[in-house]
Amino acid sequence: MLDQMKMVMKARAIQNDLKKTEIDAASRDNLVQVTVTGELKLKTISIDESLLSPEKKTELERLIQATVAEAFQRAQQIAAEKTREVMKDLGVNVPGM
Repeated sequence: MLDQMKMVMKARAIQNDLKKTEIDAASRDNLVQVTVTGELKLKTISIDESLLSPEKKTELERLIQATVAEAFQRAQQIAAEKTREVMKDLGVNVPGM
């Protein structure tokens, strides 16, 4: 019972921490930048003005997609690391984590 209470408290702490966590990602050329939360919510998108012409639409869409995907991947990694730490602290061994 005490272990379950510890696990619930740790899970809530992780959840609160992830709410406050912001992950930034940028395209290779820094023309597109995004910020997501640890809860995988898109917070901001910043686009360099040089990409705002109609001729650059396809490039812009590709850069946004790739940059958002990178930010989400980083956020998922952070969440997984925090979960592994809690499980380890509680002595829980989950295969694949």
